[in-house]
Amino acid sequence: MMWPFYLMALVAIISTIRVITNSNPVHALLSLIVSLLAVAGIFFIVGAPFAGALEIIVYAGAIMVLFVFVVMMLNLGSHTVLQEKSWLTSETWAWPAALSIVIAVVLVWMICKGDTHNLPLMGQEVIGPKAVGTALFTRYLLLVEVAAMLLLAALVAAYHLGKRDPFEEQQDIAQSNTNRNVIAGKEKEQG
Repeated sequence: MMWPFYLMALVAIISTIRVITNSNPVHALLSLIVSLLAVAGIFFIVGAPFAGALEIIVYAGAIMVLFVFVVMMLNLGSHTVLQEKSWLTSETWAWPAALSIVIAVVLVWMICKGDTHNLPLMGQEVIGPKAVGTALFTRYLLLVEVAAMLLLAALVAAYHLGKRDPFEEQQDIAQSNTNRNVIAGKEKEQG
């Protein structure tokens, strides 16, 4: 019975399309997390639990937190707060929530089924964390270091792209103070 595999693949495809078509970076990241969780579910279904756990811990956990921090570090200013509030509707959360529910249903079904002996295995032996760590830090050490340098370079580039001019920051602070004073004045008049 392969319907859980196809269902998780469909969730991964739909959420990945939403990543590409979403114009708000935070909403795209939310859909990307759902996509990565679906791929982890696929790993669990095909009999690679260690790869699925790494997918959740490394990608859906650590890398997504890094992406969220980079988006927050861009500091787009106070003018985007109102725009973000207008985008934060139930429709925004409906798709990721629905796809996450599908993932949860497949997960509960797989756990309740309890028959893990009939799952298709891709390899002949189970590869544990020690074997993966040994391979990564011996044979593939150069590739691990190159990936680390690329991530560091991307973080530095995002910081410099998002760095704002001090004069522009002062204007944003003055504008927000003016807006606060206007709102306080209107509340005084009404009160």
